[in-house]
Amino acid sequence: MLSRSAVVKLKAILVIDLIVVAAAAGAFFYFDSQGLIGVSAKPAKFILTNLTVTPNQTYTGDAVQFSVNVTNVGDLGGNKTVKFAVNNAVIDIENLTIEGNSSQIVQYTDVEAAAGNYNVTVENLAGNFTIVPAPPQSSKIVLSNLEANPYEVWANQTVTLTATAQNPSNQTDKIAVEVTVDGKDAGTQIVQLNASQMETIQFPVNATTEGTHTVTMNTLSSTFTVVKTGYHTLEIARSGGGSTPLTFTLNGQSQNTPYIALLPIGQYSITVPNPVNVGTGVLAFSSWSDGSTDTSRSVSLDNWTILVVTYNVISGYASCPSLFTWNGTGYSYVTDVANSGWLGYMGYMTNTGNIVYSGGNPWDYVKLDPNQLALTDVDGTSCFQTVLSQQWDELFYLDAAYMVVVDHPIGTDAYTTMTNYINKGSTGQVYVVNQTNTVSPISAINQAGQNVLSDVLKQDGTYTPGINGDQSSSWNNITLNQLTLNFGNLSKAQQINLVMTGIVDWGSYQDYYNWIDQFNTAAAKGIVANGTQIMPAPYMEIMAPNGTWVRAPQSSQIPIPSDSNPRTFVVNLTGLFPVGTTDYKIRLSNFWNVTYDYIAVDTTTQQDITVQKIMPTSATLSQFCSTNSTSSGNFTRYGNVTALLQSADDMYVIGRQGDEVTIDFSASNLTAVPAGMERDYFLFVACWFKDPPGQWGYGFTFTVAPMPFMAMSGFPYTTAESYPYDATHLAYLSQYNTRYIPPS
Repeated sequence: MLSRSAVVKLKAILVIDLIVVAAAAGAFFYFDSQGLIGVSAKPAKFILTNLTVTPNQTYTGDAVQFSVNVTNVGDLGGNKTVKFAVNNAVIDIENLTIEGNSSQIVQYTDVEAAAGNYNVTVENLAGNFTIVPAPPQSSKIVLSNLEANPYEVWANQTVTLTATAQNPSNQTDKIAVEVTVDGKDAGTQIVQLNASQMETIQFPVNATTEGTHTVTMNTLSSTFTVVKTGYHTLEIARSGGGSTPLTFTLNGQSQNTPYIALLPIGQYSITVPNPVNVGTGVLAFSSWSDGSTDTSRSVSLDNWTILVVTYNVISGYASCPSLFTWNGTGYSYVTDVANSGWLGYMGYMTNTGNIVYSGGNPWDYVKLDPNQLALTDVDGTSCFQTVLSQQWDELFYLDAAYMVVVDHPIGTDAYTTMTNYINKGSTGQVYVVNQTNTVSPISAINQAGQNVLSDVLKQDGTYTPGINGDQSSSWNNITLNQLTLNFGNLSKAQQINLVMTGIVDWGSYQDYYNWIDQFNTAAAKGIVANGTQIMPAPYMEIMAPNGTWVRAPQSSQIPIPSDSNPRTFVVNLTGLFPVGTTDYKIRLSNFWNVTYDYIAVDTTTQQDITVQKIMPTSATLSQFCSTNSTSSGNFTRYGNVTALLQSADDMYVIGRQGDEVTIDFSASNLTAVPAGMERDYFLFVACWFKDPPGQWGYGFTFTVAPMPFMAMSGFPYTTAESYPYDATHLAYLSQYNTRYIPPS
């Protein structure tokens, strides 16, 4: 007897049998209608043949087409799945339905953005193709303004690279955008733009190790930094009023600008003073870069934070790019550089009232304090690190920079010459000064007949009095600062080096404009003689035996020292005094208010020195603060600018307020200091800078163009002169100066 479950199973089997019989009957009637009764029908079976790859070689971003013939050799129709794989990765799946004894060609188009050799497989079929880099002229699309955001992250956090892609042509174009991180391939995107189209492209990257990482996007370069988890960098800087360090409090502790520290995330309180006396001027607090107008405020440190406090000059002056050196724990302010590289020196006025501009020399030679110079590790290399920071509202054109390391006998000092803005080219020369054998002047008389000898006998911070020539009583009666020095009889000296410590006070820019207006008024009346000097260049004269004054050659003329910190420099007087001279007198004349703390001559024969020159190992342009500057034009893109600083060739790193250039100099090839010698360090810099109109700038707009160049007669230059737009300089402009800032 069957159980209940066995009956259920039997019923199920009977139902299945009926279905099978019905299916067989249907097949019978189908094959009968086809005349196939008595013939065995073959099921669907697929064979793949004729895999083709076209073309076998092409450029990145171009299409490659694959095709394969799929044949059903069976009598019955069926379904087939075809998978295309490139380098073993499936890139396409096609589901096909093919009738019996039929074929179908299947195609797929692939685009590869990275150069290399590729294998194609479709089941048991195989092929290959090669992708090569596209030639540079294949795309007219221009990439610019590469940025890494956020700049500072923790390990494995995503950094988004952004750049602007612009198609300036009148037809659709495309470009392969290749990205690397620390030289390793990070991927590629194909960007296609219509005619005249512009768009922002983005690319995510990351890094796992702490430190600074370099990213590239085709020819563009930038950096981002990975820091210790739970920490971020706080930077506090001052803008406006020059670069003298500002003392402020952070969580009640006294600190100085520029302040840079990696701190635990959290809340911090900051207080800055108001007003501030920086020696060359008095400053008033204005605001913070994030909009705060409180001298005491707090900040939540949850990412890389830069706060810049802005001050306005209410009396005095400040300008020029500012130099800082790494001291082992922070950055020490050294001085402002390149007074002679100021653009706008006035030569003279014609009788028709036209101003002729003349002079300008970008070179400056700065002695570095060894106590403020420490080595730091940069990508595994021990380097000296310097920073040129544009804190004032100016444009700068940094052409070259290198370090000079001088070994000289113990007990001596090494100094350099400085550049007079009428000179052209690099004139820096190192001299050794034996301070124990220097000769002080026996008299020092200024233009007012005052005896100022006591002011120049030693470096004690007491300076000779001076005036600014633009405060003269009238345009045709200029009062110059004059200093007449008598060194007695130096006829037995084989070498005479003038050693001077001085500083310049430019005065008020409003006085400058009032002074020029006097010449314009006189020119309108037709009483200005052709060649009338507006602001005479500084000059030195030598007294001849007959009592007349003879101007020294231009190559030996006196410079204008720095306007921020006093500078000590040397002027070589050897061979300038006429034969028969017994009273060695010189007279220094200056339109600007140049005052001196120390003047002497060294008459000892120059001793042997060793000079080593270090070129920049790396240089990076970056932004340290935002700005409200109205400057505009094509500035240098942020990132690696090392190649631009290797020589003075009119190919500049161009920046504005808030930009800075960090320059590293490898110490790995420096020789040891010889026995009996000591070492000094100098930074040689070639840099032009431009003020905004209305604040010293006169005769030009506050734009990148027109650009200065070494061979120009003055700035602004005449229409007969031009920046060298040859193939090399045009290539530089298109590669580096892609950070366009439109007019306000």
